[in-house]
Amino acid sequence: MDGPDDEMGPLNEEFDPDAVLWVRGVDYVGGWREARGAARELSDALARAGLAGDDVTVRADAAPDGSGLVRLTCSAETARNVALLTRVTAARLRRAG
Repeated sequence: MDGPDDEMGPLNEEFDPDAVLWVRGVDYVGGWREARGAARELSDALARAGLAGDDVTVRADAAPDGSGLVRLTCSAETARNVALLTRVTAARLRRAG
């Protein structure tokens, strides 16, 4: 974790304007900000599920069109656990709905 108030694990907290090719009129920073919020939500959910750890990295980014992207990098074991939680949740939602 990066700090006492940050449950995101290693996270790219800063937008690096020199790391992208800029296209006039595309709001890359807005997309990155949106992705940053989503990355925090994902990181919080992983932590609550007991899946946050040294092998989990959640990173906010922006796509070439300016939309937000969230990149999750984790071990194969963690990926399998995320897949299991997703399947279980989907099955519960289908039964409830």
